[in-house]
Amino acid sequence: MTVSTQGVSLRSGSERLRDVVELLSSMRFAISLLTVICIASVIGTVVKQHEPENNYVNQFGPFWADVFSSASLFAVYSAWWFLLILAFLVVSTSLCIARNTPKIVADFKAYKENIREQSLKAFPNKAQATLAEAPEAAARRMGQALLARGWKVKLQSRDTAQGTGWMLAAKAGAANKIGYLAAHSAIVLVCIGGLLDGDLMVRAQTWFNGKTPFTGGGMIADVPAQHRLSTANPTFRGNLMVTEGTMASTAILPQSSGVLLQELPFAVELKKFIVEYYDTGMPRLFASEIVVHDFETGEKKEARVEVNHPVIHRGVAIYQSSFDDGGSKVTLQAMPFNAAVKPFEVSGVIGGSVPLSNGNDKLTLEFTALRVINVENFADDSTRQGTDVRAVDLRHAVESRLGAANKTVTEKHLRNVGPSITYKLRDPAGQAIEYHSYMLPVDIDGQRVQLLGLRETPQEPFRYLRVPVDDQDSMRGFLLVREALMQPAMREIAVQRYAEGAVEDKRPDLVEALKVSSARALDLFAGAEQVNAPNGPQPWGGLPAVSGFLQNNVPAAERDKASDVLVRILNGTLFELMQLSRERAGLAPLPRDDKAQLFMTQTVLALSDSFFYPAPMVFQLTDFEHIQASVFQVARAPGQTIVYIGCALLIIGIFAMLYVRDRRIWVWVSPTDGGAEATMALSSNRKTMDSDKEFEGLKAHLLSPTAQVPA
Repeated sequence: MTVSTQGVSLRSGSERLRDVVELLSSMRFAISLLTVICIASVIGTVVKQHEPENNYVNQFGPFWADVFSSASLFAVYSAWWFLLILAFLVVSTSLCIARNTPKIVADFKAYKENIREQSLKAFPNKAQATLAEAPEAAARRMGQALLARGWKVKLQSRDTAQGTGWMLAAKAGAANKIGYLAAHSAIVLVCIGGLLDGDLMVRAQTWFNGKTPFTGGGMIADVPAQHRLSTANPTFRGNLMVTEGTMASTAILPQSSGVLLQELPFAVELKKFIVEYYDTGMPRLFASEIVVHDFETGEKKEARVEVNHPVIHRGVAIYQSSFDDGGSKVTLQAMPFNAAVKPFEVSGVIGGSVPLSNGNDKLTLEFTALRVINVENFADDSTRQGTDVRAVDLRHAVESRLGAANKTVTEKHLRNVGPSITYKLRDPAGQAIEYHSYMLPVDIDGQRVQLLGLRETPQEPFRYLRVPVDDQDSMRGFLLVREALMQPAMREIAVQRYAEGAVEDKRPDLVEALKVSSARALDLFAGAEQVNAPNGPQPWGGLPAVSGFLQNNVPAAERDKASDVLVRILNGTLFELMQLSRERAGLAPLPRDDKAQLFMTQTVLALSDSFFYPAPMVFQLTDFEHIQASVFQVARAPGQTIVYIGCALLIIGIFAMLYVRDRRIWVWVSPTDGGAEATMALSSNRKTMDSDKEFEGLKAHLLSPTAQVPA
């Protein structure tokens, strides 16, 4: 039997109805639906699903984000059109099965023993032979031989003019037809399981039970009932976040326009969260020791949840999905940077915020994330060429040093640099800049520095300012000179000391001239003098201001020489300013050695880049209490068993269709004078070399080797 690609043809009804039924039950329609589902699955794999709307706007732009959202490409597997296609595929494939099953069953039972003798001569594999046996004896002998080889045999006697002849009909490999039914049934079962375990049931409750996604904020206990699904919900898949020492019984089901809350018939208590790391800083194992509190029986069941090792209770599977911060308590030290503020200490919890004020400046400090382990790659890349010697606040330079996930051709040198804090400073207009700083200084290029990172948008990597630390591993020395740089009186004293110390014979005219040059250089560096930049007057500071002054006032042929002189004057003046600031703070002066020179070089670079640091203060992590939370995925999936059965049927069906050949053999034995003449033919659903080889073997085994007559 050949399986037809045509659909069911109704004998009654309107022409349009007959066409619709024929299309739905046709194999070509089912294949088209499978193609669309495959394309949609590719989209659902490439495009992250159920992300916040702002992420899609940043990735695709407002126009295309709106277009893709209208087509539900950000929630493909729960889109109405995807579920509709699955439903049509179930109907179409079911009709295909219903249409072909009677034919397959009939063909499975039929031996086709009524085939005519002349038809056997039209088969590709055919042979004739003259036998010395009686027709009946020859037919029964060949039948027994085929039975011994696993064939099913049927004999039929026919009256002919020469006497009684015998038709032997045998078949093997009928499981090939079962493979067709199994494979198509598997598609139906997998789709039904997908519909049951998908978003269809949840959507049905929003359509018919008045449930609506929740778009607000606040406590879960305060969410109204119209946003909650009952414990009787037959299928769901959501997230449950539990902090160490607490319990939760309400899962969150993300929706395209908000969230739905799913009540569980039990509560999950997290006793302890366990996480182990590789040397690279990536998690190697994370598991949760939990206690399940059953609401109906009051039972308390202790269990351990690991990745790929879920706990199942009352038909709900609890999977270990990920982990998060559970509201760790942190203490930050605020130090003045670009504003005249006094140092202060602020405490909070991760995920919370505190208001800040400095006169008319109102800011909100948001505690974003705490990481207690930061493993970075500090391998020396000797192949670097043309590297900026400053290497400060430059994306490439910092990423090559701090990106533990960056691939490198050199040997990796991994080191844990300790805890770090990420926070945001939000202005009254709602605009926020994200900052990232490490609790401890880091050794980079032979200098211990404090890394202060920032970025304007989440899509950007952090850019880091390297602030050198003193012999106490503190930024105090740098902050002292930064504060002194902003004070005209301190700059004047530093200029006076530098000029007097630089002129050996103390000539007043040379001292005065050097004071003027030094004061000009220091004022430019401090941003006290406005420079006409290429884009107009800007209150620049740091080395860009000095460079802008040289470009505007010094001929191009003399700039190199002038810049060398100006930089030496600037370095000397800043060193005196550093000594003066330490003297006023009661600290010992810096010795004039290589270590102090390295410290001053990094200080000059950090002072220059600090003018581009937008915050009036920096926050450094001083203390924390790490509290972890475990994120579980809870799912009730009644279609899971159906999908497993479908997968098993699919394997069986594909194996049967690919590796089992449906073969039939006929031997017509007609009487002759003193013996019989046999005509043999074999058919197979696939023409292969194995079929030819099998036919030759059967011919030699069934037909007498004597007096064979070629066909």
